[in-house]
Amino acid sequence: MAESKTQIPPEELRGQEVSGHDFSRAGAGSTKTGALAPEGATPAPRPRVRAMKEYHPPLGSRDTLRLDFNENTVACSPKVREVLAAISAGSLTRYPEREPVEALVAAHLGRAPEQVALTNGVDEAIHVLFETFLDSGDELLLPVPTYTMYEVYASATEARTVAIQAGDDLAFPHERLLAALSPRTKIIAIANPNSPSGSVATRAQLLEIVRRAPQAVIFVDEAYFHFHGETLMDLVGTLPNLVVARTFSKAYGLAGLRLGVLAGPAALMRWVRRVLSPYSVNSLALACLPAALEDQAYVDRYVSEVLAARAAFETALDAVHVRRWPSRANFILVEIGPRHAEFVRLMREAGVLVRDRSSDPGCDGRVRITIGTQEQMRQAAAALKQTMAALGEGAQPMIAEQEPRRAST
Repeated sequence: MAESKTQIPPEELRGQEVSGHDFSRAGAGSTKTGALAPEGATPAPRPRVRAMKEYHPPLGSRDTLRLDFNENTVACSPKVREVLAAISAGSLTRYPEREPVEALVAAHLGRAPEQVALTNGVDEAIHVLFETFLDSGDELLLPVPTYTMYEVYASATEARTVAIQAGDDLAFPHERLLAALSPRTKIIAIANPNSPSGSVATRAQLLEIVRRAPQAVIFVDEAYFHFHGETLMDLVGTLPNLVVARTFSKAYGLAGLRLGVLAGPAALMRWVRRVLSPYSVNSLALACLPAALEDQAYVDRYVSEVLAARAAFETALDAVHVRRWPSRANFILVEIGPRHAEFVRLMREAGVLVRDRSSDPGCDGRVRITIGTQEQMRQAAAALKQTMAALGEGAQPMIAEQEPRRAST
């Protein structure tokens, strides 16, 4: 039987007890416990939610060359497409079962199943990790500029975010971070490689942080691992406070399926699983992931293509005297100056989408450009040359970054 939607007028509740509430001593406008709220009152979110930082990705129409969101710019593996084509309508009627696929992912990463949890993209991994460990009085240490969602999800907790600003070279601020450590430090979130800068923290730097902050979860987000090649995944489970995330949205080309993985010591992951929804990873994603993992040759080919395209595009940037930061990821951050918005618009008109990062801390006038295939980056280089000619000498400073610099302390 359908549930009745009839509402009882406030005046008819007086003198009655409904669901344990006695309305006999309060008028319709009373705000006393157990009485009706004032007329016109509406549900209100927690103050912490009202204070949260908002994030609105500029998606919209993206039918041109997509060099704005660091996605795979081609396609997923053909083996994944075969799996998608074979999925039956009946299989969608069942709830997803993540454990068998988690075991495959754990084996792929060389970890034990109890150390690994699949998530709805790395975004969910960040969310559940912060919800699990951040509490009132705690601090999140966050080198900036970096991925926006760290601060967004942290702002939903009672913890305080302590931003560690990188210098103008955007190298990993290792010494500044160590100086900010305190007994209140509960999580240190490090994207490695970092976005939007493309800079990296060395293994030695990360291990020193792990050692110096035993009371904190050291969260290393390796979303761009495949373009960098260095990892701490091999140490997951041997270090009691190290947690590593990976995504299948970049090199694997599965951004639309929303798949990430969180790996950490079993003693920590048991608490993460209490917060993690058992059904957050959908059946389509779980069906496709084994095929994606099996086709390592596809991932290797795509990564090699991107690395070659990155080197060629760096040369194109140098040719038009645009300052760039050395990158170990599938994107490059460039400095355009005060006319950054016009640069983005002109590139879009030339058929290439790029991402304005001027609102990021320390990134005023800077734009991030995703690296696609060599053919796509030749198109981007032509658009760049056309755009810079249209801007004339308006983009400042016009100093090319000729030699990659190692991440300094």
